[in-house]
Amino acid sequence: MRLTCPTREVPVPPRHAPHFPIAIVGSGFGGLGMAIRLKESGFQDFVIFERSHDVGGVWRDNSYPGCACDVQSHLYSFSFAPNPSWSRAFSPQGEIHAYLRDCADRFGVRPHVRFQHAVQDARWNDAEQCWHIQTSEGLYTANVLISAVGGLSEPSIPHLPGLERFQGKVMHSARWDHGYALEGRRVAVIGTGASAIQFVPAIQPQVGRLLLFQRTPPWVVPRNDRSIPERMRRLYQRLPGTQRFMRGLIYALRELLALGFMHPWILRLVQRRALEHLEKSIPDPVLRAKVTPKYTLGCKRVLVSDDYLPTLAKPNVDVITDGIRELREHSIVTADGTEHAADAVILGTGFHVTDMPMMHHIHGRDGRSLAQAWGGTMKAHLGTTIHGFPNLFMLLGPNTGLGHTSVILMIESQIDHVLGALRYLEGRGLAAVEPTPEAQADFVQQLDTRMSGTVWKQGGCESWYIDATGRISTLWPGFTFSFRRRVERFEPSEYIAIFPHRQKRPAALPAPSREVVHA
Repeated sequence: MRLTCPTREVPVPPRHAPHFPIAIVGSGFGGLGMAIRLKESGFQDFVIFERSHDVGGVWRDNSYPGCACDVQSHLYSFSFAPNPSWSRAFSPQGEIHAYLRDCADRFGVRPHVRFQHAVQDARWNDAEQCWHIQTSEGLYTANVLISAVGGLSEPSIPHLPGLERFQGKVMHSARWDHGYALEGRRVAVIGTGASAIQFVPAIQPQVGRLLLFQRTPPWVVPRNDRSIPERMRRLYQRLPGTQRFMRGLIYALRELLALGFMHPWILRLVQRRALEHLEKSIPDPVLRAKVTPKYTLGCKRVLVSDDYLPTLAKPNVDVITDGIRELREHSIVTADGTEHAADAVILGTGFHVTDMPMMHHIHGRDGRSLAQAWGGTMKAHLGTTIHGFPNLFMLLGPNTGLGHTSVILMIESQIDHVLGALRYLEGRGLAAVEPTPEAQADFVQQLDTRMSGTVWKQGGCESWYIDATGRISTLWPGFTFSFRRRVERFEPSEYIAIFPHRQKRPAALPAPSREVVHA
């Protein structure tokens, strides 16, 4: 579909546009948002490395049946590019992907994208004061490296004994095979997270038997999704202020939810509503007991759905809570010895978040990778920059995830910070900046202190929010406006300024290397 969005007047670039070869990794909301703001600010010398064939990030890759956003459409979009044409209160995947493609074209950043360029390695070269970036299509150099891959880009495949022996179809929800027919088949779903609660109701009417293997039941609250009437879409088109008002109202209401995560006793009110939804959806007390969580709502990701719980009560659905012992050629065997025949296995097992693959491929000043520098727990100043990694900026880096509202709010705050850093580099003729170890340590300490009283620490559950060291390195413990107030402005006193070497940096690496210039 073609989206109809108001055109934004783009500022005229300065006469002497800044010249920093900039490399962006990823073309989802983070990468495209960064590219658009760079272009508007006069930066023209940048490229986006995209490993796939199209822009869109997770909204390109996650095309499973029923895929949609769990934040309202008006808030889950760029503040500078409202879309009055959303069809539903919660946008389906196809519309979000179309929105991102439209933004790439309308703001003129698609020519900067290098498709089928997977970044395999990136190393800071201190002698040349630039990044050497190895991609699947060759070697590039850039002064600045911006990682916009996010935390939901690499599917997590569980270590299940015998998975390789299973002779039926195996697929992860983020790599859905639309060519495989599910009609009439015995389908095993492993996982009950944010993806599973969307595709399970979508495929249940098609399959012959659906076996849902649940380790920990999630808290589910009603989505209350609805279509947006055509008259409202026309109103948003003609009077953009009405859509801005709606966005502001949604923002304010969702920010109130952050109070519950910081003060868990508040969540008892929401938990009561979730229990009412559960009792109404599942009359059978035995099944209801199986899917009733035993931890405080909010400790794990709160899921929103109108049809997931009612689907579990359908006659062709079995909820299995025994652990998986092994997979055989045509079945799954649980810990109690029961063998469950299956034609297909669908993994709704999430992503590598606290162990994102990119951290093994980015190397800083001393040659250490991000993984080595972090030592098992991700840490960054303002969730954006890391000591020892000059001119590296991470969008949706450590402690920038949210449990209550749109992460695009966090991305836009970080983009402002990056632009402030680039202007500082340009204005003072610097080669690079990186945070001081003291500034980074102070920020992380403040985070950990604030995190101690949250539901994620006090709620009595294990979740992907927590890394291998027991630390919560994924979430921001507070309001998004407090993050913006702290992050959007670049504060030079928190950074180490790196001056250019006297010798001139080579214009390009020897062939077949290529410089990231004149994108």
